[in-house]
Amino acid sequence: MSTTKSSVARGFPADTRPESLPGLDTVCDGPDSTVAAGRAATELELKRREFDLAVYLGAVRVRTGPDGRPRVDREEIVRLRSRGGFPDALRERVRTVGTVEGARLLGISPVRFTRLARAGCLTPVAFYLNRYRAVVWVYLAQEVEALAARSPELLVGNSPAWMRSRLEAGGDWRPRNWRSRRIERLLALTDDPWVRAAIVAQGLDPVQLAEVVDDPYERAHFGRVRPEALFGRRGSVAGREAMARLMPADEPDEILWRRIGLITELDAAREARPAPRPGDERWAVPDDAPTRSGAPTGLAAPDRAGDGVAVAGGSSEPPTPPGQSGPGELMLPREPVRSDMPPASPVPPASPMPPVPPVPPAPVCPAGPRGLLARLRSATGGGVGRRRARHGGALHAERPARRRRVKSGGRAFAGWGGRPGRGGARRSG
Repeated sequence: MSTTKSSVARGFPADTRPESLPGLDTVCDGPDSTVAAGRAATELELKRREFDLAVYLGAVRVRTGPDGRPRVDREEIVRLRSRGGFPDALRERVRTVGTVEGARLLGISPVRFTRLARAGCLTPVAFYLNRYRAVVWVYLAQEVEALAARSPELLVGNSPAWMRSRLEAGGDWRPRNWRSRRIERLLALTDDPWVRAAIVAQGLDPVQLAEVVDDPYERAHFGRVRPEALFGRRGSVAGREAMARLMPADEPDEILWRRIGLITELDAAREARPAPRPGDERWAVPDDAPTRSGAPTGLAAPDRAGDGVAVAGGSSEPPTPPGQSGPGELMLPREPVRSDMPPASPVPPASPMPPVPPVPPAPVCPAGPRGLLARLRSATGGGVGRRRARHGGALHAERPARRRRVKSGGRAFAGWGGRPGRGGARRSG
């Protein structure tokens, strides 16, 4: 990606640098002329999220360092700290509100605030996912207050007819307005034609993109140069999935507008330089590139000796006669033939193998259960798993009668089948 373009947001014009400012090093020559993003956020007294939003809105100008990471000039920090009302003015510029707080600023109910946002009266600046992975839109506090000063009639009384018709049709302009703002801000931060075309291509789904850009190598180049994060750190996996779901346009008029914008940016990119292809020099492998020795491959190495086939170690051998080895086979070094060795005796031909007798079929078990438990319960298994006979009783004896209580002589006693128990019947007093 090309170097980030410096831009200044509206309401933050570039001021002249003061002669001196306590607490900051104003020397802009040498390695200390720029600071990292985290250090810049600390010196500007901003949280990291507020600093990222300030860069997104153009309130803080950044540049790409030698290591590819964003850095901020010391002069930019001095300029922002010298402005009146620092740091409250800068914090107010990047302050965001949700639905409840925005409704409190306007003095209306959250339901009416949501209706205004869905109708397109407010443009979200960002979103986040709550615990249920639902998209929650946030808005700039200054833009919410500007709506009350610009259109006070929307805050009281009945809604206009155009708003009612738009809401009754089920329209929601929050994703559309957020997409437009994001694409415009990304385009303002770069001058590279292919990066600009990749940014505009984010507004189309893969089907629409393939219809406009029929070259697969150009679409693949979009994926390489497209900025994944607007600035600094990448979001979570769920956030990136939500971003990919919200970026493509879903209305016919917006899709047409994105297609026209992509055609314009793509023509400018093609005039500047073509998209890289696998056959270009940047994709070709140099001839002197190291290769893995001993790896069986189907491509022959270049002949360095001028004749014969090059082998590992730099030696040269005569070409192999046809029929002995083909491409993709591992070539082994040949063992030299010794003249003092006696000739090898001929190997007798192998005797034919005797025929293998057929395997007899397994015996068929008689009809009945074949389970392990059934076999163990059979007579040959010794009655394993059956109820054991009681002491002095026969095998498979009949279960005795259920125990019951019998009254005799006005007193109750427990016995089997109405007979007295082991202790006998109690005597009546």
